[in-house]
Amino acid sequence: MWIRIDSHSGVAIYRQIAAQIEQAVLAGVLESGDKLPGVRELAVDLAVNPATVVKAYDELEQIGVIEQPRGRGTFVLGRPRLDDRERRERLEAAAVAFLGEAERLGFTVSEALRELERAAAGAGDTERADGEAEDHAGR
Repeated sequence: MWIRIDSHSGVAIYRQIAAQIEQAVLAGVLESGDKLPGVRELAVDLAVNPATVVKAYDELEQIGVIEQPRGRGTFVLGRPRLDDRERRERLEAAAVAFLGEAERLGFTVSEALRELERAAAGAGDTERADGEAEDHAGR
């Protein structure tokens, strides 16, 4: 299984599962119509309580990433539907997690930001799904 749980991250396990599935959808690794593992199967693979997987799947269903037709399985619907506030909160959480990991690895905030800028420069001029060019530098 490609989902990895980090018990030392401070992030709830169900959120780790949901975030990794959501990221796979955003990256195109998982596409609309793809079937996800069943709750029990994923719980066994990740060595977590099935209720944890249920909570992750429920969260993904609420934001429109997956659907769970009764008795048929769990399927990817597509990209999440997030309002501006939730998008901002998720970006902030990702930034905090990134800086926390950098600190654990012994990097300063300045070093981490330089690496982030290098990664952004290497990504090139990507386009957003809504067609607007991403331009977040200096904000």
